[in-house]
Amino acid sequence: MRVKLRGVRRVFITGGHIKLDALLKFASVAMTGGEAKLLVQNGGVYVGGELCLQRGRKIRGGDVVKVAGGGTLVVKER
Repeated sequence: MRVKLRGVRRVFITGGHIKLDALLKFASVAMTGGEAKLLVQNGGVYVGGELCLQRGRKIRGGDVVKVAGGGTLVVKER
């Protein structure tokens, strides 16, 4: 599984929200949906400082997603 995120990166979205697993793929944290699913299920993702085990969680502008062993995605609405 690839976790290639280091430091803080801003990710811009449109349409109001994006699902967590799709965000991880879009930001190139995970190469596939399966990798994103495993990363979330194994407790490797925090949203707003809280552990998130829901890969379908809606992420909106202003949310901060931290990846264990990696970095941070700051989500902005475009």
